[in-house]
Amino acid sequence: MKQHARSGTNLDHEVEASTCIAEIGLISGKSMTTRAFYSATIKEFLEADDAFVLGQLVHSSAFDVETTQRDAWLEELRILKSVLTPYARRGKLYLEYSVPRLGKRIDAVVVVDHVVFVIEFKVGETKFTRGALDQVCDYVLDLNNFHETSHDKHLAPILVATRAPRAKFAVVATPAQDGVLFPICASPLSLGQVFDAVLDFTAGETINANEWEQGRYCPTPTIIEAAMALYRGHSVAEISRSDASATNLSLTSDAIADVIESSRTMSRKSICFVTGVPGAGKTLVGLNIATKYIDKKNESHSVYLSGNGPLVSILREALARDRVQREREAGRRMSKTQARSEVQLFVQNVHHFRDDCLADVTRPPLEHVVLFDEAQRAWNQQQTATFMLRKKNKPDFCQSEPEFLISCLDRHSDWAVVVCLVGGGQEIHVGEAGIGEWIDSILRSFPDWYVYLSSRLHDSEYGAGAALRALEHRDRVTLQDELHLGVSMRSFRAERVSTLVKQLLDLEEAQAEETLREMGNRYPILITRDIKKAKAWLRHKARGSERYGMIVSSQAQRLKPHAIDVRSPVDPIHWFLDGKEDVRSSYYLEDVVTEFQVQGLELDWACVTWDGDFRYSASGWQHFSFVGDRWNRVLKAERRMYLKNAYRVLLTRARQGMVIVVPQGDPEDPTRHADHYDPTFEYLRRVGFAVLG
Repeated sequence: MKQHARSGTNLDHEVEASTCIAEIGLISGKSMTTRAFYSATIKEFLEADDAFVLGQLVHSSAFDVETTQRDAWLEELRILKSVLTPYARRGKLYLEYSVPRLGKRIDAVVVVDHVVFVIEFKVGETKFTRGALDQVCDYVLDLNNFHETSHDKHLAPILVATRAPRAKFAVVATPAQDGVLFPICASPLSLGQVFDAVLDFTAGETINANEWEQGRYCPTPTIIEAAMALYRGHSVAEISRSDASATNLSLTSDAIADVIESSRTMSRKSICFVTGVPGAGKTLVGLNIATKYIDKKNESHSVYLSGNGPLVSILREALARDRVQREREAGRRMSKTQARSEVQLFVQNVHHFRDDCLADVTRPPLEHVVLFDEAQRAWNQQQTATFMLRKKNKPDFCQSEPEFLISCLDRHSDWAVVVCLVGGGQEIHVGEAGIGEWIDSILRSFPDWYVYLSSRLHDSEYGAGAALRALEHRDRVTLQDELHLGVSMRSFRAERVSTLVKQLLDLEEAQAEETLREMGNRYPILITRDIKKAKAWLRHKARGSERYGMIVSSQAQRLKPHAIDVRSPVDPIHWFLDGKEDVRSSYYLEDVVTEFQVQGLELDWACVTWDGDFRYSASGWQHFSFVGDRWNRVLKAERRMYLKNAYRVLLTRARQGMVIVVPQGDPEDPTRHADHYDPTFEYLRRVGFAVLG
């Protein structure tokens, strides 16, 4: 077994902050002003001819500019010139300013004195809609969170409805006290007054616009945002952080790309194992490779596969909706059916891929490169055989799911690559084989395959120790540091959450207390006994379209008195993708999702409601399953592990903060006795979690 690492690279050390990749323009060494279609000092803008500015905007657009867009730009220019005249020597203007994480552009950003004004124009509109207010708020939050030189600035989101009468407005700071103001509604006639009021309301040092625009842009997109950006053609470097607190995803992607290229040119068959802590970006790496080799006419054509049905459905729907919207904005028509058809070639359910390969056991799949997300959740031989007998009428099926899936790629006569994306402690369902079965399958049946292992696959949480020891004396095995992602990138705030949750679940009380203390107030975690208080906290903390929702264990069956029924069917597509106006969305806080529906996905703010299925005691965690009219002890070690992992998944879903509800017991209900809940709440309080209210 060879140990391999790129020259000068050690992924156990932090990447220097100077490597932080900015937006697409900075990757090629260009100034951050390339984020805007047009930029100039306010004085230069006021002196410029409208036709010249319009020409710059049209030239920079990637699409043909329709008459309606041209007229809208001219209207915006007229309004801005009338408003900015008093500030001719006091700042700079940026038009069509790119926000890559959101895949959108801000109509206008104006830096005046000590304030960054972010303006969204709704040309021809008479009303200020909730969606438009969330939109401009999202822009400001993106700058505040991810644009380095905006972190400590006053940021004023302004929504202008050009046909609205003179609008009443108020300048109010948000409770977060991070310089972000609540969105302000303005008409063309009141916009100048808004500028004056904001400048009077705030105070600070004058912003050097040239220094401000050079600030590094280091986003941490949700997996849905990332998938849409990658599908549009961005690279992983353009939409992800690469700073001193996060492992460089680009290095991992490059390491996999190297394996793919060497396998293709040397006619080899190879398998890679990529590990990472929860939220480290394994799925992001998989999607990045899949989009890089998305052309089905290319022999390196790849596909991203996941056994996580909700994740696949949500990603497909999000990509299809985004594609239809982009085509509409470009003046072209595309049906959602057509968009879904194209997306299905890129993201597939692993079980559908398996069934296609079962239909013809000799023909190789179209793809030479297959990426299996959450590979540790593939079925063992017993579970696979049971399924094949019951559902496919195939008795005596003798392969595990990993072995069969590798065999499908092995049908290629020339080359193939399998990439297994592996999470530690993520097995949550009966029959999931763990990563050891993939390695055992290679040892049993594929002696000619080359094996590339993450150097951290030996860690106990991956459960592959015995299988790895059998690989030690085998040729064609390489260890690579780059195949491990060691820092959570789920959020700019949540880097230490996975460590904290592991310590909490492993009952390492002193270590958890210290980690929580080190996290400070940057990532709030509160506990309460009151679900109503928890819901109010979520609504209070979220700004713009930040998504919040309630998540519970699939075994939490005694929360029904609190209007939480885990057996009530929920469509995760509506829950994760629909807006605040839809009762089926997470925002309504009526429907809950479980670890099976939320695994691999994220919320900005989460409420985790803890039931009596997983209870703290002085002798360790106690595991229960509710059957009939009572709680029964869970005795099988495998099922106990699944229950612990379910709470690991739930407690690592929030990007910005969470509230944990441990309900009060009911002395009149033996299934909800205080002993089922009080010790857990006291344990959390002892670790140091603050009590809400």
